[in-house]
Formats: sequence, C-alpha cells, structure tokens
Amino acid sequence: QVQLVESGGRSVQAGDSLRLSCAASGRTFTTYIMGWFRQAPGKEREIVAFIRWSGGNTYYADSVQGRFTISRDNAKNTVYLQMNSLKPEDTAVYYCAATVAARDYWGQGTQVTVSS
Repeated sequence: QVQLVESGGRSVQAGDSLRLSCAASGRTFTTYIMGWFRQAPGKEREIVAFIRWSGGNTYYADSVQGRFTISRDNAKNTVYLQMNSLKPEDTAVYYCAATVAARDYWGQGTQVTVSS
C-alpha cells in the first residue's frame, strides 16, 4: 500500500504563487510516476502535470505550461507543484496521484482558491 498526503493548498489572490507538496509513504520503492490532477466545481478531473520518478521527465497541461513546475525529492519521496501567476481559473481541488508497481494511488486532495 502507498499513502499520499498533500499539503499547501489555501486561498490566494490572482498573480500569487503557491507550492503544493505530496509526500508518499509505504511501499514506494517501485514508484513509476507521480503527478497532480485538479477538479473544479462542476467539471471533470483533469491532469495538471506529472513527473517520471526515474529520469525526471515531465509533462504539463497546456493551461499551466510556463506557470507551474513539478519537481521531486527522491530522498523524501515527495513531489512538489510550484504554481506561479495563479489565475481564478486555477481554483480547484488538487489531487496528488502516483503509479507504483502498476497500481494507481490518490491523495485526499487540497483546496486551492484563487480570487480575482
């Protein structure tokens, strides 16, 4: 089993920056990929960014490209999402996800609210 715990979500103003963290614990030695999804009210969950644990290759949704940066700390089994130039449309519950040993795991979510 793998447990994911997100932190860092809060209310901010448009243009502000915020960093989300996701700490993984449990059987994480075969982590393949970790990433962030988000779900806004009334909308489907969408991918934001992900990073391959080995090699560090990253992917970003077009809507966040150039504003968000995903990174990892292998020693801490933690993935971060640095969010800059936040917009009201970034308001959502942000979920951390991981694929470990061919299984998918999800965190409980952390709320990010961006006011104009």
